[in-house]
Amino acid sequence: MEPLLRVENLSKSFPGVQALAGVCLHGMPGEVLGVIGENGAGKSTLMKILAGVELPDCGTIQWRGAEVRFRKPSEAIEAGISLIHQELNLAENLSVAENLFLGREPTSWGIIQSRKMRQEADALLTRVGLEVPSSTLVGKLSIAQRQMVEIAKSLSTDAQLIIMDEPTSSLSGHESENLFRLIRQLKAQGVSIVYISHRLAEVADLADRVEVLRDGRNASTLQAGQIDHDRMVQAMVGRELDRYFPHVPKVPGEVRLELRQVRVLGHPEHPIDLEVRSGEIVGLSGLVGAGRTEVLEAIMGIRPVLGGSIRVDGKQLRPGRIRASIAEGLAMVPEDRRHAGLVTSMTVGENLTLAWLEKISSYGVISGRRDRRFGQEQVESLRIKTPSLQQMAALLSGGNQQKIVFGKWMMRSPKVLLLDEPTRGVDIGAKQEIYGLMERLAEQGAAILFVSSELEEILGMADRTVVMREGRIQGQLQRDQMSEQSIMRLAFGTGGVNPNGVEVAQWREPNTVKSGDP
Repeated sequence: MEPLLRVENLSKSFPGVQALAGVCLHGMPGEVLGVIGENGAGKSTLMKILAGVELPDCGTIQWRGAEVRFRKPSEAIEAGISLIHQELNLAENLSVAENLFLGREPTSWGIIQSRKMRQEADALLTRVGLEVPSSTLVGKLSIAQRQMVEIAKSLSTDAQLIIMDEPTSSLSGHESENLFRLIRQLKAQGVSIVYISHRLAEVADLADRVEVLRDGRNASTLQAGQIDHDRMVQAMVGRELDRYFPHVPKVPGEVRLELRQVRVLGHPEHPIDLEVRSGEIVGLSGLVGAGRTEVLEAIMGIRPVLGGSIRVDGKQLRPGRIRASIAEGLAMVPEDRRHAGLVTSMTVGENLTLAWLEKISSYGVISGRRDRRFGQEQVESLRIKTPSLQQMAALLSGGNQQKIVFGKWMMRSPKVLLLDEPTRGVDIGAKQEIYGLMERLAEQGAAILFVSSELEEILGMADRTVVMREGRIQGQLQRDQMSEQSIMRLAFGTGGVNPNGVEVAQWREPNTVKSGDP
């Protein structure tokens, strides 16, 4: 069987960065090809070239036996190649249906057939398992729902090759299972999938073959019988990761962050009581939609507080005042780094010093010398891969962008650090560096409250976990009580914790548990 896609000696450079250097790749019809590598390995650049977003400096691409050179995305789409971007590419002011068929609307005599478009959109949404009306504005959808819209958009083009860049980074377990089912259906229909993910268990489960990139070059190709976690990790980073989670047991200090009867928009009927102590790392667990992000945003002052009190070191915060929260030592790394954590049109240096302009200015005038000095200190401390402080933040890899978001707060030595999915879309090496940073801050006395949908991350980094369900705290577990089963029982409402903090399981008999249940 001839390859559907063949890439030979593809190279691409940007100012100060060699993104790809002689990369080769091929994809067979009806094959799921996993592409993995650390952030900055060249995965996204390669996929953008295949999708017509970027032009290569040299090398060839053969598609269905003929050499091609896509100069714009529409040419790739017409040929049958569709790219689902990691950073979502939707128009928030348009409906789901309008986004799915943007530029390809069904018309009759020059008039858009809105009814037909909605019917076709509804069928696509059913296919991907997204239960929202196609008339819904995209701006009203969650990040996870927008991800499913992107997948439906790709299906609407009848693509023969679909490139999925971190497709499950913001999906719940149930939504991810729907996606995996869909991938297997497409594979059976002869559609080829290029699957890029930092979640190696997904790659091992789905991929027929894995191509590993490192520093813009081919590092290894793993065939079906060779695909396992350890081999993928070693091929990606070129070394063994002896200690993936650097967690060190600590004795927590005094209560640093305290919530008493806090009620937030979304679930005002469930007041929240929560404490995080100095030097403590607390995981906030639960299913997507449980209200975890709402709690973090209420603490930071982003979301209105309808009642109750929030205290830092015993001092009550004024709700809804972000400046006041920052002044009292709070910092937050949001889930959506590109839209809420970075100013992508600014440089690396400008982003790093953005949260503490008073430190680098005098009488309202920024000191270029101090700006460069503090920015360079963060680049070196966090090992941010950038050719210079003047590099645009938008041009860096996802992991390095996330380090910038961390770095801008590190200058302030925060008392309380709020992290919302801190390693979403970040490679295994950068994850380890972020975990090390969390440990370092905890050792310095910071109280850390982090939201994560990856149970492995909660189990590996949290001193204890607070589990939320439908806006309420369902229970909490100390480190020695934590397991995937105990967390998921609380998240699904099939378990509880008594007043002494001991988990009480309300569990089904083994013979009643269905395949796939927690």
